[in-house]
Amino acid sequence: MSATLLIIPLENFPLVEPGDDLNAIISQSLRDNDLILEGGDIIVIAQKIISKAEGRYAYLNEVIPSAKAIELAEQVGKDSRQVELILKESKELIRSRPGVIIVEHKLGYIHANAGIDKSNIESSDENPRLLLLPIDSDASAAKIRHHLIVENDADVAVIINDSAGRAWRNGTVGMAIGTAGFKPLNNQIGDLDLFDRELEITEVAVADELAAGASFVMGQAREGIPVVLIRGAQLKSSKEGSSALIREKSMDMFR
Repeated sequence: MSATLLIIPLENFPLVEPGDDLNAIISQSLRDNDLILEGGDIIVIAQKIISKAEGRYAYLNEVIPSAKAIELAEQVGKDSRQVELILKESKELIRSRPGVIIVEHKLGYIHANAGIDKSNIESSDENPRLLLLPIDSDASAAKIRHHLIVENDADVAVIINDSAGRAWRNGTVGMAIGTAGFKPLNNQIGDLDLFDRELEITEVAVADELAAGASFVMGQAREGIPVVLIRGAQLKSSKEGSSALIREKSMDMFR
């Protein structure tokens, strides 16, 4: 772990559309920002541009809501077509109240509205569209990492981050929903503290901490910075994916 951490935005990043070569766009943006990747660097990418490049749009006029979606939509005050998409993208409905539906997404993450969003995407009143999460964000991260390693001859890591709320705090923070090339969860059980006592339960969500820092730089509105470079983290190499961050249902006190 480093005492100095740099979080560098890739400025003037272009808008991404379905089918765009995101690998090429990121590489060109690095050059435009006079950045050369080094071993140990981390590229953090906002989920939205991954989903956009992968064409994960859903058009509401093409969605036929089920009876369950219609009933739930009335309870929460949402468009029944959007609720249908939320249910289809989820493993389990966990909680609901007016304005929000909490689910376990197919990827395993606990998410409001299954991570489905309409902010920062072009749409029309005649046929509104929403953006879904990637089908397999760890696989998406691994593909981009492979490209960056080949092109830059540097062992780098990749995080795909998204914003999420927390059960015990106000506000949203960035969290990792896809990782590649490093250990996302650092188990420090058995390490000694300042007074030589063994740590008994400490596990650090390294990927989430880095995702949150990157998200702060990216912003949530008109900033237009969906990719940042993190340097100095000194991560542990691993083939693990972001699923290591997901708590077992039996250990989740909020379910």
